Amino acid sequence: MPDVLKAALIVLGSAGLAIVVVEILHRLVTKAGHRSAVAADLARTAHRPFLASATVFAVQQAIRAGAGEFPARAGVLHTLVILFIASFAWLVAALLLVLEDAALNRWRLDVPDNLRRRRFKTQVVILRRVTVAAIVIIALGVALMTFPNIRALGASVLASAGIVSVVAALAAQSTLGNVFAGLQLAFSDAVRVDDVVVVEGEWGRIEELTLTYVAVQIWDDRRLILPTSYFTTKPFQNWTRTGSAVLGTAEVDVDWATDIEPLRSELRTTCEGSELWDGRVCVLQVTDAVGGMVRLRALVSANDAGALWDLRCLVRERLVNFIWRHQRDSMPRVRADLSQPGPAGPVRPVPKPDPDSPDSRVFSGGDDGDSRGIAFGGPEEPVAATVQR
Repeated sequence: MPDVLKAALIVLGSAGLAIVVVEILHRLVTKAGHRSAVAADLARTAHRPFLASATVFAVQQAIRAGAGEFPARAGVLHTLVILFIASFAWLVAALLLVLEDAALNRWRLDVPDNLRRRRFKTQVVILRRVTVAAIVIIALGVALMTFPNIRALGASVLASAGIVSVVAALAAQSTLGNVFAGLQLAFSDAVRVDDVVVVEGEWGRIEELTLTYVAVQIWDDRRLILPTSYFTTKPFQNWTRTGSAVLGTAEVDVDWATDIEPLRSELRTTCEGSELWDGRVCVLQVTDAVGGMVRLRALVSANDAGALWDLRCLVRERLVNFIWRHQRDSMPRVRADLSQPGPAGPVRPVPKPDPDSPDSRVFSGGDDGDSRGIAFGGPEEPVAATVQR
């Protein structure tokens, strides 16, 4: 009985001392958190796992050193070893979470051009998930190896590992495929967190990217959940792979009698008067003239996909309003000539277009147009003519 009482007193004393030391350190780190965001996050996230690890370790060492022999001593020490392994793994995972938060706070996404920041966030999130999974597996393996019977079975387990791995690979083929696809997406820059994509006919933003699935936030706040292997096996559009600035079009069908130059001036006025336009591209072109109508395409640019959508709607609205107010005869119509042929009427003078106007060119004129022409330029002669030679 005195030995049991002595062991209990030693356990309570060591546990109390560990708790006091941890609480003192916690208060110091919390006080430092008023000046440092990392210290504040550390005090908030790592307090409980550190308290559990320190308490279990102190009790274990106290029993080993001064408790002496008492009933079930070996079982208690073995239980404390397993608890320390679990609590220490919890502490390591918490420290990794603190490091990730510190890195992500330094590389924030709420900036105009956040391409590198989105790539960094994607890789950090994927690495943290992989690391946490590895910590759990290693901790579980170390805890199991503390049992003598399991250590004796280690040789036979290693001998049959080949067969087990084959069976497990066949059973979890799709899951493992998604895991490797997630790692590939994280380091290939094919898609990143906060990228704007068009997938399955839906336009949205990459909200979350994990090892097994990708969550796409659709523009109307729906969520499209896809396996990560989808983005490595099927085509999709990524509007922000090389930058957040994008181009967009607004098309309008008008009559052949439409005067194009005033509409081009109206487009320029609309873009220059809106904060949505980034100052790069503002072009109005005739892209089709069949079926009794002329199709006008306004090509504009913006800093991001959201601003581009609003700018396209604004341009379409202003062009329609301008045509209705100033060129009502330019609205699309269907013609039927029922009269006898007669002398031609007076010809309306057509203003001479300016061939050097940058508002009528997409792949030439200005630094931005010239660079786009080089990027999308093809052979100078048709391929068929080259083959015939």
